[in-house]
Amino acid sequence: MSEGLGRDGYEVAYDENGEVQIVPADKDVKAPADLGIIDVSSPITFEVPKDAPAEVKEIALEGGCSAGTAQMEAAARAAGKSDILDQYAADYPQGPHDKPQSMCPAFGSLRVGLRMKRTATILSGSACCVYGLSFVSHFYGARRSVGYVPFNSETLVTGKLFEDIREAVHDIADPEKLDSVVVTNLCVPTASGVPLRLLPKEINGVRIVGIDVPGFGIPTHAEAKDVLAGAMLNYAREEIEAGPVPMPASGKSDRPTVSLLGEMFPADPMVIGQMLAPLGLAAGPVVPCREWRELYAALDCGAVAAIHPFYTASVREFQAAGRPVIGSAPVGLDGTRNWLANIGEAFNLPADQIAAAQNQFLPMIKEALAATPIKGTITLSGYEGSELLVARLLIESGAEVPYVGTACPKTPWSADDAAWLEAKGVQVKYRASLEDDCAAMEAIKPDLAIGTTPVVQKGKELGIPSLYFTNLISARPLMGAAGAGSLAQVVNAAIGNKDRMANMREFFEGVGNADTAGVWEKSPNLHPNFRTTNLKKLERAAKAAKAAEMI
Repeated sequence: MSEGLGRDGYEVAYDENGEVQIVPADKDVKAPADLGIIDVSSPITFEVPKDAPAEVKEIALEGGCSAGTAQMEAAARAAGKSDILDQYAADYPQGPHDKPQSMCPAFGSLRVGLRMKRTATILSGSACCVYGLSFVSHFYGARRSVGYVPFNSETLVTGKLFEDIREAVHDIADPEKLDSVVVTNLCVPTASGVPLRLLPKEINGVRIVGIDVPGFGIPTHAEAKDVLAGAMLNYAREEIEAGPVPMPASGKSDRPTVSLLGEMFPADPMVIGQMLAPLGLAAGPVVPCREWRELYAALDCGAVAAIHPFYTASVREFQAAGRPVIGSAPVGLDGTRNWLANIGEAFNLPADQIAAAQNQFLPMIKEALAATPIKGTITLSGYEGSELLVARLLIESGAEVPYVGTACPKTPWSADDAAWLEAKGVQVKYRASLEDDCAAMEAIKPDLAIGTTPVVQKGKELGIPSLYFTNLISARPLMGAAGAGSLAQVVNAAIGNKDRMANMREFFEGVGNADTAGVWEKSPNLHPNFRTTNLKKLERAAKAAKAAEMI
C-alpha cells in the first residue's frame, strides 16, 4: 500500500450560470493513508503454480469464461472432468447442431434448488455469471438469497477455491434450518476441475449435493433441471438403501402411486390424480420436488410418468430403483386414451377397469375440445420440453400445426408424441435452433407463431401475431378435460389480432430498422459514397485472404 500518494487535485463546483465547472484545487490532494489505494508504480504480477495443467493456466489467465467452448471443455477434461462430461454427452446429446440458443443452463438447476423448502444454494463461478443468474432467479420470484463463493486466478489454480467452498458449506449447514445444501460449479470452476465430489456427503445431518453445470456440457436450462433432480434422487435412493428414512410430510398414500416427472401447471397433477382414481391409483410427487422427503415418496411409486421426456438422469435413478417409466401424457383425446392404457398395463390392471376409466374421461375431453375450437395455422417452438404435447392439443382442437420445434433432445419417452404428430403431417424438429424456428415461421407464414422471445419478436416484425410459449402457453393446464379447453381463448384472441398487427406494421414501416435504428431527433444523414468505397475495400480484403489461402 502507498502512504498518501500525491495526486493533482480538482474541485467540482457551479459557476454563476449554474453550469458545472471543474477547476484545479488550490493544493495537491493526498489520499488518506487508510484508504487502501494500491501502489501501481510497479506492476502487480501473479505466477501460476508450475504443476497446474496447461489448459487450466490458459483458462485462469487468458480468458476465463470467454475462452470458448472447445478450450473450456479441453481444460475440464485435462482437470479430471472427463467422466461427467461424457455422461452429460450421453444424457443430453447436442446434435444435429452445436446447441440451441437459450439462457444460461445453470438457471434451470438454480431454479429447482430455490423452489425447494429448507434448501440452500451456493454458486461457484465468474461474478458476472452469478450476478446474472441471481438477477434472473429473483425476477422469476425467488424468495431467498443465492450464496456465492468468489475466486480469482490464484485461488482457482492453487485449490484455495475448493477450500473456500468447503468452508462456506460448513458455515451454512445448520440442521435447524436446512435439509440440504446445493453447490453448483459454473463454467470456469468446472473447466478448472474444482472437485465438488470431495465435499462431505453431509454435515450435522445436512445433505451436501455438488453438481457441475457448465454451459459447454449442458445444452439447455431445461436439462439442467434434470442434472439437479437426478443428483438428488441418487442421494435419496442411497439413503433408502442404507436404512429407514423419514416419512413425507403429506404421509403415505393408501394406493399405489404414479410419480410425475417434469414441472407442470399446478392444476395438472390434481387432474391426473382424478384420472388415476378409477384405476385404484394416486398421483405421486412431482419431480423436481419441493422438499427433500418428497424424494423418498417419489421413489416409492409403482410407476413414473415422464410428462417431460428429457429427464434422462432422473429416469436412470427410477429405473435403478426398479420403477417402470411411461412416456407421453394424458393430453387430448388420443393422448389420454393411450396414456391410461399404458398406465394400466404397467400396473397389470384388468382391461375392463382401464376401459371404465377411459369411458369416464374421454367423453368429457371430447366435449371440451368441441366447445372450444381453434381455427388457423400455427407454428410452435420452445425450450420447456412440453412442445409436442401442446402441439397435439392444438391439432385436436382444430388447428393446423405444420411445424414443431423443441430445444430438447429426442428421447424414447417422446416417441409416441412424435409418431402421432408426424402421422398428422407435422415436421418435428428436435434440438431446433432459433434459425430453424424463424425459417419455418417465415416459410409457412402462419396465422399465429408460438415460440421463444426472439421468435416472437421476429414474428411481430413480420406482422404475424405471436405468443411467448413460456408465459402464455405452458402456464396453463394441459391435462385432461381442463387442458382441452385451456388454450382456445388466448390462441383465438391472438389470431384475431392479425389485422391489428398488419396496421401496426404499416404504421411503423421504416422506423427502427437499418439507418433509422436507435433514437434520432431528425432524419439521419446518409453517406452512400462512403458505403460504396468501404464495400470495395472489404471485397478486396476478401479476395486477398482467399488468394493467401490458395498459396
